[in-house]
Amino acid sequence: MYKSAVYDEPLLNELVSAKKEIKSISDILPSSLQRKKKINIPNLDETQIIRHFHRLSQMNYGIDSGFYPLGSCTMKYNPKICEEIASWDNFANTHPYMDPSLVQGNLEIMFELERMLCEITGMDFFSLQPAAGAQGEFLGMLLTRAYHNSRNDNNRNEVIIPDTSHGTNPASAAMAGFKLTEIPSTKDGTVDLDILQKTISEKTASFMLTNPNTLGIFESEIIDIQKIVHDAGALLYYDGANMNANLGEARPGDMGFDIVHLNLHKTFATPHGGGGPGSGPVGVKTKLEKFLPVPRIGKNKDGTYILDYDAPESIGKIKGFYGNFSVLLKSYIYIIIMGKNGLKETSEIAVLNSNYMKEKIIKSGKYELPYKNLRKHEFVLSCDKLKKEKDIRAMDVAKRLLDHGLHPPTIYFPLIVKEALMIEPTESESKKDLDKYIDVLIKIADEDPNIVKNAPTNTPVKRIDEVNATKNPILNWKMI
Repeated sequence: MYKSAVYDEPLLNELVSAKKEIKSISDILPSSLQRKKKINIPNLDETQIIRHFHRLSQMNYGIDSGFYPLGSCTMKYNPKICEEIASWDNFANTHPYMDPSLVQGNLEIMFELERMLCEITGMDFFSLQPAAGAQGEFLGMLLTRAYHNSRNDNNRNEVIIPDTSHGTNPASAAMAGFKLTEIPSTKDGTVDLDILQKTISEKTASFMLTNPNTLGIFESEIIDIQKIVHDAGALLYYDGANMNANLGEARPGDMGFDIVHLNLHKTFATPHGGGGPGSGPVGVKTKLEKFLPVPRIGKNKDGTYILDYDAPESIGKIKGFYGNFSVLLKSYIYIIIMGKNGLKETSEIAVLNSNYMKEKIIKSGKYELPYKNLRKHEFVLSCDKLKKEKDIRAMDVAKRLLDHGLHPPTIYFPLIVKEALMIEPTESESKKDLDKYIDVLIKIADEDPNIVKNAPTNTPVKRIDEVNATKNPILNWKMI
């Protein structure tokens, strides 16, 4: 299929001859591209440079460093065997432009991963293309639009979200051209069925929901919710960011969801690193299959795998080629290693760890727990009591945790909880680590308010002006 390069010998000789005549870089670069002044970087030797970057690496914090309880983000441990296998030459040196006959193993892995994700979620088909959860949401909204348009139901231009939704939900829907309607939760922190029934209409395209929701509360009336949505002719969309609570226990497809996205870089133990690369596969019920992105990975009767572009109603591509293959591979390995029982135990321990922490913290009386007591994989505390009694805010608690060498949880989210601390311990942490975090949170609540409000004090960088940093970011290096 591929031929060796054939060089034009006269041209090659001309280039070689020209190279000999070049005396400086200015001979070949246009003046407009030439630097007028010397670059302003420090003159350092190799030792100084190596020590500088090594010190920076020691200042970094990741899941390998310690407890990382970011609520909603599911920062769980990434098994090193998955990283090791993904680095094998057989995988790392393959290229998406290679003929399918040369990458049958890669295609087989993706084909089988789709089947695995279908079984785990209760969906019928999957696309592995999306590069992140938010892109998966966007694809879900494009599929929603394509579905309604195919039925000549073109007036459905509204998407409903609960006030506990992830921030990317409204953004994804708006990017796909939908109008947003947010509905308030009940006093229990769940979907208000009466308000949903009054809000949904012939203009509703979809209801986007997370279950368990962002408070860590399972939407126990999900069957009634899906009936309201489907009776109105709309689709029910599942944000899979919280799927780590449901593995082997509950499937979105069985709850009545039409579209599901999963975060492989959360639930299925691949790195979050630097905002990516991630992976947000999207699963659908049969009625939506024909709209999925191309190419689809198919299997011939003789067992070989093919790329299928024969999908006239496909929304097209959401990302180049197949998606982030190395991420898909790591999740495939993780699922194989864990197996059905291992995945189920993962969720059970994650939920156990969450409720263990929640109970011990609440019993201390230092923090409040709005809404229902029983939580799944995460829980959201309120520092509103601390704010009223000591003028200590959630931000202060988060900064003080840094002084104790601990990573803060997510703060001020969801917005319906005042002074929110959103904690998700995952299944990765030991009881010893959980107890340490609990003890430090309680200790901070008892500390001198001035100490907490001025934290952090023993980190390389003290508290920054976050508003100014957001409005006036420094995005390139400069000599100070």
